Amino acid sequence: MKHIWSPWRMKYIEGHGSVGGCIFCDALKQTDEQALILARKPRAFAILNRYPYTGGHLMIVPLEHVDSVEKLPEATWLEMFTLTRQALAALRTVYRAPAFNLGANIGEPAGAGVADHVHLHIVPRWSGDTNFMTVLDQVRVLPEGLADTWKKLREGWE
Repeated sequence: MKHIWSPWRMKYIEGHGSVGGCIFCDALKQTDEQALILARKPRAFAILNRYPYTGGHLMIVPLEHVDSVEKLPEATWLEMFTLTRQALAALRTVYRAPAFNLGANIGEPAGAGVADHVHLHIVPRWSGDTNFMTVLDQVRVLPEGLADTWKKLREGWE
C-alpha cells in the first residue's frame, strides 16, 4: 500500500516508533491518547488503526502476544468480543455507521501487517464510501484526523 505523509509516520521513520518490537505491545506502554487506545480491559484493548481504510477503522487486540486466535484463552476471546460489541455501538452512535467489516488477517500470506500479534479489524462502512481513490494506487481519503476520531470515539465509548 502506498502511504501518505503524516507527522506520526515521520516520527516512526526517524526511529521514534516501534522498531523491531510489537506495535501493540509498545502501545500499551503509552498513554491512551498517544497510542490512540479507546478502551482497555484486563485481557484486551481497542485501538484506532493508524492507517485506516475508512474513518473510525479500529482494532481489538489481546494483551497476550500470540499469532492466532486459537492460542488465546477463552476468557480473552470473550473479552475481545465484548470490546467488539462496544466498538460497534460507539461507531453507530458517533459516526452513524450502518454497516461494518469485521475480520482478522492471520499470518503474513493472509495479509497480516502485524503477523505475530493477532488482532481483529472493525471497519465502519457506508453506502458509497469507496470511490476511485481506493482503486488508484490504494490511496485512502479520511474526513478527519486520527486525534479527532479518537476524541469522538472515546467520548462515545463512555
